[in-house]
Amino acid sequence: MKVMLLGATGLTGGKVLEGLLAKDEVSQLVAPVRHKLPTLHEKLRQHEIDFDQLADHADLFSVDSIVCCLGTTIKKAGSQQQFRKVDFGYPLKAAELGRSQGTRAFILMSAIGASSSSTIFYNRVKGELEDSLRELRYPYLSIYHPSLLLGDRREHRTAEALGIKAMPLVNRLLIGPLDKYRGIEAKTVASAMVNETCSLASEPVKERVVQVREYDDIVRLAE
Repeated sequence: MKVMLLGATGLTGGKVLEGLLAKDEVSQLVAPVRHKLPTLHEKLRQHEIDFDQLADHADLFSVDSIVCCLGTTIKKAGSQQQFRKVDFGYPLKAAELGRSQGTRAFILMSAIGASSSSTIFYNRVKGELEDSLRELRYPYLSIYHPSLLLGDRREHRTAEALGIKAMPLVNRLLIGPLDKYRGIEAKTVASAMVNETCSLASEPVKERVVQVREYDDIVRLAE
């Protein structure tokens, strides 16, 4: 199968990149990037593009599945407007292009608490994206709702670093209906996304599927 990965330079996206390249089911991996990746592989097709001009590269989106790990923070983006462009505008435009090119599956990294009715800006933007993706009526749509992502980041995020240190204790307290808020390793989320993507090669979509993946489901898929 031919797969596109968006957000290949991020914490989770980098691990998804490695995982997909190692899978026999993936014949080609298309990675639109702002800056070239150091990774070299015979399956990898890198394309340095301006994400503000995604429509100029519509032909790249002729793939079987799109895995989207695009995301930033308001601090890194510089403003709410810029954050919305990266976390809502780019993924939605990519999904629209994929749909127009016949892509069958879209797998999205979102976040726990995502809701278009949320009073929290971050959660509201994530929820608005999910609602818009549902309206595109992909034959297969899978939305991941991880809580705090654990792993080594290139950039330092003070609040997240403190949260990561506390997570081993906090996770033990989050049981029953609260377990969806447990911190989770980025490599676990990545493994789940890779496994789910590759499962579509052997089990073609026969009817419309919309999935929301939370902690337990993500851990199960990663195994």
